Amino acid sequence: MKKINELILFLLIIGLCVSAVNLVFIAREKSAGAQIDYNNNTPSLLNKELKDLNNGIGDKKKEIERLQDKQKKFSDAISAKQGEKASLNNQLSILDNRAAKAELDIELVETDIEKTNLEIQKTDLEIKEGNKQIEKEKSYIANVLGLIYKRDNISTLEILLLNNTLSEFLSQSKYLEDVNREIEESLENFKKLKRLSEKEKKNLEAQKAELRILKEELAQRQQSLNSEKETKIYVLSQVKQSEREYERLLALAKKEQADAAAEIASLEKLVRAKIAAMEGAKLEFNDNGFIWPVTKNVITAYFHDPDYPFRYIFEHPAVDIRAAQGTTLKASASGYVARTKYGAGGAYGYIMLIHGDGLSTVYGHVSKIFVTEDEYVVQGQPIGLSGGIPGTPGAGRLTTGPHLHFEVRLNGIPVDPLAYLP
Repeated sequence: MKKINELILFLLIIGLCVSAVNLVFIAREKSAGAQIDYNNNTPSLLNKELKDLNNGIGDKKKEIERLQDKQKKFSDAISAKQGEKASLNNQLSILDNRAAKAELDIELVETDIEKTNLEIQKTDLEIKEGNKQIEKEKSYIANVLGLIYKRDNISTLEILLLNNTLSEFLSQSKYLEDVNREIEESLENFKKLKRLSEKEKKNLEAQKAELRILKEELAQRQQSLNSEKETKIYVLSQVKQSEREYERLLALAKKEQADAAAEIASLEKLVRAKIAAMEGAKLEFNDNGFIWPVTKNVITAYFHDPDYPFRYIFEHPAVDIRAAQGTTLKASASGYVARTKYGAGGAYGYIMLIHGDGLSTVYGHVSKIFVTEDEYVVQGQPIGLSGGIPGTPGAGRLTTGPHLHFEVRLNGIPVDPLAYLP
């Protein structure tokens, strides 16, 4: 009876050992299929999709460069015309070139959107492939952990009983060592894939954010194009293709701007002296600086902008901020109202505020005024409405469409407002 029990025990031990050896070979076979080649770890179909997307992205980049070259040519043409004698033909040429450039701006942004969409597709594809590789690594690790658990439940004596020679035993032990090494490598692969996946997800979010910005910019570029067309229509309607009438309108516009500039400059010292003489009145500048007088958005003309369409009238002393007709204007800083001029009959209208530290602000092309001269206003207080549509109150004789003309002056001299705005 004792011999029979020993025989049964021996057969059970052999069965366990055979199972352990089979698990070793199964794990090694799975290992061969699960290892990732990081130099070429994608199937041929995926490689083709990625290659097509990369080619598409490359083509869009070349198209963007081509459009940028064309933009430069239009900018050069505008500058050349601005350097010539002011005439109706020159002005129409400038407006035509600006409209053509605005159309190119739209095409450029559309191409950039297409490029970004391709980049998003590529990143999506890379994330999906990365997730597949992560699942393979997880599956392989689970299989090997199962094997190690089995091995830990089989003693060295049991494995020795299965093998006829010491060399066979050592060979099986070597397999188990290989499996241990492979699980360590697989864990490293898993960590690397996770890091790559997280990085690609961040890239994807950044690309989607860029796409949203580009779409907003596209709408703004379309508005710029519409403004350029409206300006040309207005100029033509005013002068009726007559060079003489254009010269008359130009002379009126120059005088209007010169008068406004002279008035603003002379008021600076007078109003400051008046405020100093007022009992209890004092000028202190806000600790938090200036705020945007309208919601921060597209700058349509910069300080001393070389591309300003009416540069021959005056050197642009402000920034033009896109604002729909009738947008509420807010005091950029607290101060006293030095001048309000309502532009009746389409004449130029503006509001001037005096602040502390020798600073003042001018809000041009206003269509409605809410404040009165000598009134004290606080930062952010509504002071009027924007304008700029040709022919409307406050717009002025020549204008580039609805916007706010915003000046900052230091001791009466115009300075770049963007140096003061947040």
